[in-house]
Amino acid sequence: MQNLSPRHVKTEEALRLGVLSGWYSTKVSGTFVSGPHDSESDCLHRINEINPPPKKRK
Repeated sequence: MQNLSPRHVKTEEALRLGVLSGWYSTKVSGTFVSGPHDSESDCLHRINEINPPPKKRK
């Protein structure tokens, strides 16, 4: 299981990195996993698809 988090990349940083600006899911190391997404909620939705939360045991 990976710990992914949403990260917004603004235009200036996007130009420096050679990517489009937007929301990206990233690993703890900063590596982009998916994106760009239009909004933080879209990014969080994708994170939950990639890495679903653990099911609760009864």
